[in-house]
Amino acid sequence: MIALKGVSFDLRAGEIHALCGENGAGKSTLIKTLSGLHPAGSYEGEIRVSGRPVALANSKDAERAGIGVIYQELALVPEMTVAENIFLGGEPRRLGGWLIDWETVTSDSKLLLDRFGLNINPDALVNDLGVGHRQLVEIAKALSKQTRILILDEPTAALTGQEVDVLLDILRDLKRRGIALIYISHKLDEVFALADRITVLRDGQSVVTLETAQTTKSEIIRHMVGRPIEDLFPRRAAAAGEARLTVHDLTVSERGNPRLENVSFEVRAGEVLGIGGLMGAGRSELLLHLFGAWGHRQSGRVKLAGRELGPGHTPTESIRRGLVLVSEDRKRYGLVLDLSIGFNMALSSLEGVASGPGFLGLIDFGAETRRNREYFDSLQVKAPGLETAVGTLSGGNQQKIVLAKALMTSPKVIFLDEPTRGIDVGAKLEVYELINRLTDAGQAVVLVSSELPELMGMSDRIVMLAEGRVGGTFTRDQATRENLLAAAMGESALTPS
Repeated sequence: MIALKGVSFDLRAGEIHALCGENGAGKSTLIKTLSGLHPAGSYEGEIRVSGRPVALANSKDAERAGIGVIYQELALVPEMTVAENIFLGGEPRRLGGWLIDWETVTSDSKLLLDRFGLNINPDALVNDLGVGHRQLVEIAKALSKQTRILILDEPTAALTGQEVDVLLDILRDLKRRGIALIYISHKLDEVFALADRITVLRDGQSVVTLETAQTTKSEIIRHMVGRPIEDLFPRRAAAAGEARLTVHDLTVSERGNPRLENVSFEVRAGEVLGIGGLMGAGRSELLLHLFGAWGHRQSGRVKLAGRELGPGHTPTESIRRGLVLVSEDRKRYGLVLDLSIGFNMALSSLEGVASGPGFLGLIDFGAETRRNREYFDSLQVKAPGLETAVGTLSGGNQQKIVLAKALMTSPKVIFLDEPTRGIDVGAKLEVYELINRLTDAGQAVVLVSSELPELMGMSDRIVMLAEGRVGGTFTRDQATRENLLAAAMGESALTPS
């Protein structure tokens, strides 16, 4: 299988060059080739650094050529200090190389951090840092190796808005210092705020390179997916039916401390109810509690399809009664990465293909395979087959497997927690179309999203949480950016509907 075909790409000193493309377009393969993980001899073509051809047999060769890579999954040792991580594997030595010069490790780390304006204590344990500061430590680590070309793969995926702003300012400073940066992101707002040029990959080929100032988001999306995108959020509203989930005056605590207070809402058949709020507002905790996986219910009532859902229910009971959760962290909670697509798809609904009651039955593997194949085909999963390990798939295709696993339980209510996080525009559109198909069929969807445009574009009504309380409930007509943000901050907006 050819992952890249005829890709041409150039990068200038002091330039931020964005690389865009759908999941599976070839971005990861290109990065691994430039970083030496796909060694010379495994590909055709030529890589030149400063005009000279280089043969990169491994990551050390890439480092010697001045190429550094910061992956989405950070490669730091949490139990070590910032300074120890920065110089890991290249520590300065004394006494003829027998001992590590720890004083120099600390002092040089401080000089490096200060040089790039990174306000981080070199003696701090990485485990005690937030995600944003860990990302900055990764950058410092790369720059300690005299990096001239820095590649960043989805660097803001787990950052808050303030942390994103800090990171982008630092990247602009690196650009002013003459470092060349390759910036890979699905977030086009960031790409257009940062990049000088944009190269689009599609189906393993480079299709276009454009000056950022001379193009638009719509044009980039069209090149990415190979078709014009008229509407990024194609919500197809269905007629709302009976209430599928009703929550009344719900208060939930964790270790005795209230985290959700007096939360009330309902979602009806054929409806998408959006739930938004600032970080820490309690969005994911609300879904986890209703699913039976978090918190102690102090008061309030929950009804699922007209029947009481008691405070002690479990995720197994929720699934059996028609409530399913697609977690925001698919790798941690949604998938067994080392096992096959088919295994993962069927994991939550094995009773449906068992020949006897409950877990006493034997699995009908023929029925399981036929059902897996149906969802594999209908969701257009890009993979060789059902036996492919899930961990080898792109983020968008992994998300399709998580969604398939949820849909195979035949739910009445589907909780989608950040369902498009870390996936590209084309995959997002497929998720949105799936949401439309679910509501067309009369299922109820609760959509949690930290992206206001997505929340506004795909929801029929929106509940905004503010510090564990309902800050406001809005119809599509009322759901302006100003009203939603005001409600998320606990300030008055329009009168809730």
